[in-house]
Amino acid sequence: MKVLKKIFSNKGVLTLISSLLCILLGLFVGYIVLLCINPEGAWKAIVVLVKNCFYYTKKEKVLSYLGSTLVKTAPLLLCSLSVLFAYKAGLFNIGASGQYAVGAGVCLWLALGPHLPWYVCILAAMAAGALWGTLSGLLKAFCNVNEVISCIMLNWISLYLVNELLKTVKEGASPNTLQLAKNGAQALLPSLGLGKLFAGNKFVTVAIPISVIVAVIVWVVLEKTKFGYELKATGFNRHAAKYCGMKEKRNIVLTMAIAGMISGLAAAMLYLTGIEQWHTSASSVPSMGFDGIAAAFLGGLHPIGTIFSSYFIKHISLGGAYIDKSLYSAQVSDLIAAIIIYLCAFVLFFKQFMMSRLTRSRAAAKPPVPESEKTESLASAEDKPEENGKENN
Repeated sequence: MKVLKKIFSNKGVLTLISSLLCILLGLFVGYIVLLCINPEGAWKAIVVLVKNCFYYTKKEKVLSYLGSTLVKTAPLLLCSLSVLFAYKAGLFNIGASGQYAVGAGVCLWLALGPHLPWYVCILAAMAAGALWGTLSGLLKAFCNVNEVISCIMLNWISLYLVNELLKTVKEGASPNTLQLAKNGAQALLPSLGLGKLFAGNKFVTVAIPISVIVAVIVWVVLEKTKFGYELKATGFNRHAAKYCGMKEKRNIVLTMAIAGMISGLAAAMLYLTGIEQWHTSASSVPSMGFDGIAAAFLGGLHPIGTIFSSYFIKHISLGGAYIDKSLYSAQVSDLIAAIIIYLCAFVLFFKQFMMSRLTRSRAAAKPPVPESEKTESLASAEDKPEENGKENN
């Protein structure tokens, strides 16, 4: 019993349990929704949703579709790291979508316009995202403008700027940008043989290992460096950080710049694989940044945890494509995925609830102090001042 209490008192275990509870609750609510729409195929639909690519029996198809899921997991992981990095420093980067959009616009335009190589496109996307994040950081640090407000406004500005920019490199009759494989092959990310591991999936590139490496780097910076400590200290209390000699305004700007840089990198890791094209008539900002918020919280706000949470969210989102469309509309898969993603935000609530319950149970388990011991302790406390007085005399 003591061993179990010790295990459940560990914060990492509590985070894991909280995440699993949110996942199960999301699947349960999704199942109820499917039952309400059409009870005939509800169970089969929810099973197919969870299975995703493992729905197939042929190994080659499983590996190929698994590779595509991982390709789309990489940018989601980076967006979640962007949100997490800012959150750890006391800022809420709801502008990850805008920074992502700017990064996508710059890297695609450089790839399809001047035909620059992939590494230049990546650096440009990171710089564009960092610049967009810096704008919010400057407004926060020097004008005390709430970063949520500035990020939301910049999201829409970025969307329409990118739409106009990429109209110069779009297909003639289609609003989509030119295909990267045909018109900018020099900008495609290298595979380094990773595609062979996934049945020759040509979209599997170095984006997957790069995103995991970035997660490790973020963890090291935040937890093992003086710079990370200063960023977190500024987030806890910028006035106290200033009193201690830290440059709080610089830290705020740097935090948003780094978060924006990671979001810009996320866009490059998706669009430079050639798996998707930008839609120049899009009327809403990319959802990748908003999904990154859910992935960050589902991962317990830990860089390593976000690796698994990002994969799960993308796995569920793409698994909806296998639901029987004769029983359910195409939008049902998006609805179920949205319910699960929404409930992922309650991880901290469950964790806090369990921690409070554990604290109460520990307090209740402590034996009450006998009245005789209380009297003795009070008497000794009263005698001490007299003894001290005698010694001083």
